[in-house]
Amino acid sequence: MKQGDDVTQIKVGGSPVGIMGLKAVLEDMAEEYGDKPDREAVEELLIRLSKKNYIPEKVKENYAKAFLREFKKFQGKPFEEESPEGLEIKVLGPGCVQCDRLEQELMQVMAETGIVADVEHVRDIKEIGRYGVMGTPGLLINGKVKSVGKVPPKNKLKEWLRETLD
Repeated sequence: MKQGDDVTQIKVGGSPVGIMGLKAVLEDMAEEYGDKPDREAVEELLIRLSKKNYIPEKVKENYAKAFLREFKKFQGKPFEEESPEGLEIKVLGPGCVQCDRLEQELMQVMAETGIVADVEHVRDIKEIGRYGVMGTPGLLINGKVKSVGKVPPKNKLKEWLRETLD
């Protein structure tokens, strides 16, 4: 990997996939393709991103949907989040002590309860802002903001996880 190649993890067909150069391509395309039809933007995204990333033909459509979702998210336009199977948890925070503590406590609660979830720690300030969360740590469970600015008690974390499963 060359210096300057950023890798961004996105969901493609329900699985996390690292995409090289995504941020640079989104920045390059934002102005020119911002008002063009989705179809044109997707075609260009596939062309540009396949230069540095292997995109299997069988799942090209999944990549196209994921790239379009990321493009819309980047522009601040409404987008359809990929529907998660099971629990999807996001800890929002730049990596401060409280943010890391929230992530650790979540892991402990999941181990204690046997609840399985996809946990992602989002550290990029711009991406955190896209969720509308203005304080850290932030906690999202299946796309819903559950907590902002504090580490909730473990019993509250357990309650939220069980609620979401029901």
